[in-house]
Amino acid sequence: MKIKILYTLTFSIFIMFSCNRNVPKVTLNEDPNNKNVEVMVNGRLFTVYNWRDDIFKPVLYPVYTSAGTEITRGYPINQRDGERSDHPHQIGIMLNYRDVNGYNFWGNGSQGLGIRNEDGGIIKHVSVKNISEGKGKGSMKTVESWVDPYGKELLKEDSEYHFIAKDNIRIIDRITTLTATDEDVSMNDKKDGLFAIRVARELEIPDQGTVTFDTETVQGNTDNIVTGNYLSSEGQTGLDVWGTRARWMDLFGIIGDEKISIVMCDHPKNPYYPTYWHARGYGLLAANPLGWSDFTNNEKQLNFNIPAGESVTFRYRVIISSGKYLKPEIINEYADEFATKY
Repeated sequence: MKIKILYTLTFSIFIMFSCNRNVPKVTLNEDPNNKNVEVMVNGRLFTVYNWRDDIFKPVLYPVYTSAGTEITRGYPINQRDGERSDHPHQIGIMLNYRDVNGYNFWGNGSQGLGIRNEDGGIIKHVSVKNISEGKGKGSMKTVESWVDPYGKELLKEDSEYHFIAKDNIRIIDRITTLTATDEDVSMNDKKDGLFAIRVARELEIPDQGTVTFDTETVQGNTDNIVTGNYLSSEGQTGLDVWGTRARWMDLFGIIGDEKISIVMCDHPKNPYYPTYWHARGYGLLAANPLGWSDFTNNEKQLNFNIPAGESVTFRYRVIISSGKYLKPEIINEYADEFATKY
């Protein structure tokens, strides 16, 4: 009996050790001189928290799958062959908004990298703190300041980033609290916001013709390198998902021979859950709970307001799968877990 117990205990310890050894290590390397924090998984770059002066907001750029494939568009920082050169203000994974007390935080830089718009607001990075590293996950907290073109702070931002790695899955959870500082802040009803990613050319949606957004015309893609498609939690697909509401959106396609899913999840505690989706065919996927007018063809309107001294919190999850597309039932499990975690 003692031998059997000893064997069972030894085997259990071996299994625990083996499982722990196979869990990837997540590390975060802060470099204030280069204005970034590199997020590594087992020594391989996952993403970079970037607060370069010429992009007017902190972003996660670039972003890679577990296999090392970049899923974010390179332009305008590092343009790759065949990439679009539209919307230079759409970089990596970002959280900003078109109309904050009349100032454009979303579109600042739309005239080119480092070129500030006259009405453009800037999200200034203030500090990184509480960096945590470990097996399968790492995290950090950041502080930012949303300032108008004249340098006045409108919003204080406190964000948490959680980076999770398991097998061929990479996850980014972002929890952002915005606090109105000296006066009421209006985030007026616009389609351009709030939490977004601009993806690589291969993950765009194949379509025909041209589409004009504001003053910019975007040519549809027809070549065979473009493989993307959308699937919402409500079962809608393709370009029909734009302006619909859903708890998650899956953007999936192939880069090289690698199947990739990029899933963005809303959170039940977010304002106006489930969110509307500003999901375009040219590679922009955005969750925007505040842009009712455009998404409903003016049938509904919302002008969101944060009273002075009060706060609002937005929570979003991005799931990146390498090698296979995620089935809806699996995505629902990730979304359910996220809904109860924060």
